[in-house]
Amino acid sequence: MQAKVAIIYYSQTGTTYELAKAVEEGAKNAGAETRLLKVKETAPDEVWMGNENWKKHQDETDHIKEATNDDLEWADAIIFGTPTRYGLPSAQLKNFIDQTGALWAKGALVNKIGSSFVTTATAHGGQEQTILAINTAFYHWGMIIVSPGYVEASQFASGNPYGASFTSNNAQLDPDETALTAGRLQGRRVAEVTTQFLKGK
Repeated sequence: MQAKVAIIYYSQTGTTYELAKAVEEGAKNAGAETRLLKVKETAPDEVWMGNENWKKHQDETDHIKEATNDDLEWADAIIFGTPTRYGLPSAQLKNFIDQTGALWAKGALVNKIGSSFVTTATAHGGQEQTILAINTAFYHWGMIIVSPGYVEASQFASGNPYGASFTSNNAQLDPDETALTAGRLQGRRVAEVTTQFLKGK
């Protein structure tokens, strides 16, 4: 039985996108069918068009489809990724989550698997708090949260059992191998647990 995993992310300059690709790789390696999707950019054009790195990333990921509620219904597992904003998810991801009321009302997300990952500009920038904030939506939807935990030795290097994470030093650094390994593990673990759950049903 093949698990269907949606990796839905927001990325301003590409850091979270790189981590999202590692998460998808891990899920695919575990045999899952995946959809790598971004959420809609909600910042005014004059804001992001005036930022060279922001605009460059928008152009580079123009081929990535925007997530819809249909993708949430399709998926057996949903993995959200976002940079932090004051210890909270980005407004863009939150905007997407805020448009799921119809799914919540009919129980369409109940008993799906949920997980999340995060990036920050600085160390101790609210990584775990942001993941926990996303998890709050999973609680309301009646989903089952699967974290990477400390299930492999590599997790002791990454140090975040809540979800894969990376500190970009204000977008100066791309995710390193430790972070990418954590992302691949998270994607694989979510896919494996989802498959086990589906078989049990």
